[in-house]
Amino acid sequence: MRFRAAVALAITLTLTPAAPASASAEDLPAPAATGSPAAPPPVSPPPADAGTPAPGPRAGDPAAPEPAGSPAPRPKLEEGLAGDSDGARVIVEVSAPAETAPVAGEARSLPDAEVVLQSPETSFIVVEATGESLAALAADPRVVSVRRDRTYSPAALASLSSGLQVIGADRAHAAGITGEGQTIAIIDTGIDADHPALGGRVVRQACFSSTDEGSQSLCPNGLTEDVSADAETAACVHEGVNLCDHGTHVAGIAHAVAPGADIVAVQVFSRSTDCWEGESACLTAYESSILRALEHVAGLKATVPGLVAVNLSLGGGMSDGACDAEPELQAMRERVEALRAAGVAVVAAAGNEGYAGAGAPGCLSGSVTVGATGDDDHVPYWSNHGAVLDLFAPGLEVDSAVPGGGTQVYSGTSMAAPHVAGAFALLAQKDADDAPDTLLRRLAGSGRPISYAGVTTPRIDLNVAVNGGAPAPGIAPPPGPGAGASPDDPSAGPVPDPSAGPEPAPGPEDAPAPADPAPVPLPTVTVTVTVTATPAAAAPAVCTRGTATRTLTAARWAAEIARGRGELPDQTLACYLRLVGKASTVFSEVARASTLGTAYRVLKPAKRTKQAVLDSELLAAWLNWAHGAVNLTAKAGETGTVRAVLSAAEKRRLAGSSPSAPVAALRKHINTRRPA
Repeated sequence: MRFRAAVALAITLTLTPAAPASASAEDLPAPAATGSPAAPPPVSPPPADAGTPAPGPRAGDPAAPEPAGSPAPRPKLEEGLAGDSDGARVIVEVSAPAETAPVAGEARSLPDAEVVLQSPETSFIVVEATGESLAALAADPRVVSVRRDRTYSPAALASLSSGLQVIGADRAHAAGITGEGQTIAIIDTGIDADHPALGGRVVRQACFSSTDEGSQSLCPNGLTEDVSADAETAACVHEGVNLCDHGTHVAGIAHAVAPGADIVAVQVFSRSTDCWEGESACLTAYESSILRALEHVAGLKATVPGLVAVNLSLGGGMSDGACDAEPELQAMRERVEALRAAGVAVVAAAGNEGYAGAGAPGCLSGSVTVGATGDDDHVPYWSNHGAVLDLFAPGLEVDSAVPGGGTQVYSGTSMAAPHVAGAFALLAQKDADDAPDTLLRRLAGSGRPISYAGVTTPRIDLNVAVNGGAPAPGIAPPPGPGAGASPDDPSAGPVPDPSAGPEPAPGPEDAPAPADPAPVPLPTVTVTVTVTATPAAAAPAVCTRGTATRTLTAARWAAEIARGRGELPDQTLACYLRLVGKASTVFSEVARASTLGTAYRVLKPAKRTKQAVLDSELLAAWLNWAHGAVNLTAKAGETGTVRAVLSAAEKRRLAGSSPSAPVAALRKHINTRRPA
């Protein structure tokens, strides 16, 4: 899986449709909190400590049905791979590390197969091969599974000092609790270890950066593995801009919260030319790199003093609940749970799609999943939210370190997560023997409750967690923009956030009125030196779902995407394609639709084969979802939902089976031009 960094910037790891009266809570956007306290639903009391329990579902997750009998064995070869004649990059999981060499040898003997990654320390290899060879490899009894090597992305989008005061970190520091003796690992885009804002606290580094056609290693030595995670290499720079600044920014936040803690920096991203519309270079992290990084951090636990938390401000895909049962996430789930059992909290950014859910790894119940708030405890509309979250922390307009010695203001759940990673270091210094679950319960129980759409999520308060006292009064914010009110113009696209950061997510040009109409004045600073100011680059816009009221047919979407013919701006359409790429398996892994040109060819194929027609209707359906004109939970037929229609169509497409039924269902329940 490809992971984009959760710079979960209110840029880039959602639901603001014209909601019918029966819309479920998941379809409401994250609200902007009011400053006046209200009486929210009480936070559930923490259970009694009992060591480190196995990860379980979060509150609000649906209960798993009881099995009717022995479940059928899960196929070893991921659906859709057997018929891939063009070749795919896959992770081949084997039964033990000792089996990687012989299985790699077998893979090399197969036609049109290449082993692109093999390490004796892992229980998997990475192979590029056609479906026929992958099927033969899956038949080997030493092979546990063969699945696509997906990619992930940064999840970023205020003043850091003000955020520290909001969460009470300054008072914890005044009490002598700074994270001394603890260590935080940052799995991200590398680090400027010499940055003065990090105080010389970077004690170890590593790099796992995958390569393939179109992807370049970001390891300083140019290989796929290195002992350095330097973020100032030539490969990190594109047209004078450092693409790898996200990791240093995240590390700077964690260090500000826990200035006494050490930092381990791990680079997992690669530089890619396979980017979204308008980008000539971007960063992406392959799942195989992230798995190696998690294994590396687990291996450090025995030798690095006080390794208490690992921060992952990145994400891939979207899930509205716990994703522990997803077959393609089992390897990541196992590593997350192993770290948790070893006493290392895995802190993950929820993502910036404004969605009631989270991307992976935040959707894993073993992760500590973090959404973003402003310094006034407003929840920005772009922050993912809902029952899958564990905590909120400041993530709006956070000024932190970037490579080269300077600072930059970014927003996103990427910025919120390291506040929590630092919080774990503070609590671990105070109570060194406590397990991550115990520390999490303390953070949740001492935080300020923020209640919305039937869910209560605490915003961390380190003053209460460290020094004691009662949590701040809870707040029950009103619905966010668009909820319970007339929707905007149907042609309106996603709304930009005035924040910037790496891996920008394109969006439309018009921004909504801020949640709090009273502007916050910036502090005035007088200096006695003369400087030459360099104009700041324009801030990219946040990418989130639109607020349309009517669905469009595939033909109408083709007309919209044809340059100069439609009503929607190219930025908005590019944003929609980015959201589709995160939500859909087909269009992130099988069929290319990441640019306006490739999407147009899918929507209006030159040859209308049965598969081409299914691809066209499926892309149109996902675009209607991104446009805000249809909700995943909306009814489709007597008992089904839009989500079920999309899921069935994607399974048929991946399996290569008859497309007639899903085409008819997509047209009937989603792509017919009608009010939402």
